[in-house]
Amino acid sequence: MLAFKLAIKNLLGAGLRTWLNVFVLSLAFVMIVFQSGIIQGWNIQAKTDMTEWEVGGGEYWHKLYDPYDPLTLIDAHGILPTEISQQCEDDQATPVLVTQASVYPDGRMRNILLKGIDPSQDIIKLPTAMMKGDSSVINALIGTRMAEATKLNINDMVTLRWRDVNGTFDAAEIRIAGIFHTNVPGIDNNQVWIPLEKLQQMTSMDGQATYIILKQGITSTPTVPGWIYKGHDVLFSEIDTIIKSKSIGGLVIYLILLSLALLAVFDTQVLSIFRREKEIGTYIAMGMTRWQVVWLFTVEGAMHSVLSVVAAAIWGTPLLYLVAKNGFAMPKGTEGYGLTIAEKIYPAYGVGTILTMALIVMITTTIVSYIPSRKIAGMKPTEALRGKVQ
Repeated sequence: MLAFKLAIKNLLGAGLRTWLNVFVLSLAFVMIVFQSGIIQGWNIQAKTDMTEWEVGGGEYWHKLYDPYDPLTLIDAHGILPTEISQQCEDDQATPVLVTQASVYPDGRMRNILLKGIDPSQDIIKLPTAMMKGDSSVINALIGTRMAEATKLNINDMVTLRWRDVNGTFDAAEIRIAGIFHTNVPGIDNNQVWIPLEKLQQMTSMDGQATYIILKQGITSTPTVPGWIYKGHDVLFSEIDTIIKSKSIGGLVIYLILLSLALLAVFDTQVLSIFRREKEIGTYIAMGMTRWQVVWLFTVEGAMHSVLSVVAAAIWGTPLLYLVAKNGFAMPKGTEGYGLTIAEKIYPAYGVGTILTMALIVMITTTIVSYIPSRKIAGMKPTEALRGKVQ
């Protein structure tokens, strides 16, 4: 207890030097929590958007379907099995048929993925109801990225060419019935959506699908011959990999920030021991052991971390709260990265992360304070009192 009282007294007596160290440590602490919150917030938002717009509660893929290999689309389709077709009838799932096609906006050819989905579905947020209407034309739905790339607007007519199950090419005019905006590029980039029954007729694939999206909350996922169930662990693997790599990259920045702050504490401890040799000699002459004096200076240095956590809570809490409430605007152009990134990311600060970082700051500050304090153990009281310790 005596060591803590003396440490606090000495810290307050040091004045500006103490508060500069406390501010630098608190700044590093807040910046680390902020960056960690940004990454975690992105992770939560990306998975929420993908769940609502693309993957629902999971998917059944045809056994030959590979979203990264367009050549598999020729054979990656099949008749809906009884187990899944019943779920589709009960509005617990919706099938999607995928094939390769080309569109010709203003005479320019652009290869696309042509996808068919039930206009009445409500499994995902895709506004498929826009495709309802005049049945004499093929009503199509595209995203803002696709619209920008092709310069297409609502009610524009564009030529579509596709190939049916027998390999025969055919073409028709489609009408852009709607343009939707989403943060999920997986349902937007180079994709055109049309009614499922229409695409089945066009490709001679009646009653067939490439994959089936399940409704959120579905827990029954039986094994279906010819179809493979893909849960969120598989469907989110790409974003998980990206978040993991970003977290590792963030760790480097954390170490740099923390190292700079700890360097200031280390320098302060070295300077303090050099300038307070007579004080150290007095402590030893009064009966304190050398290791008790080492402990005193170690506690004194470690108290910087305690004060920095308090300071970070005072000025950092309202700042982090405002950022979490109003969001962190992402730079323009991030939509073109091909990643699920919202226009604004709302940081998510986990209590566990904050406590862990506070504990790390305290432990590392204590260690850094102890290293220069070890010199005290080798001091001779008489030389320390005269201030001639080398």
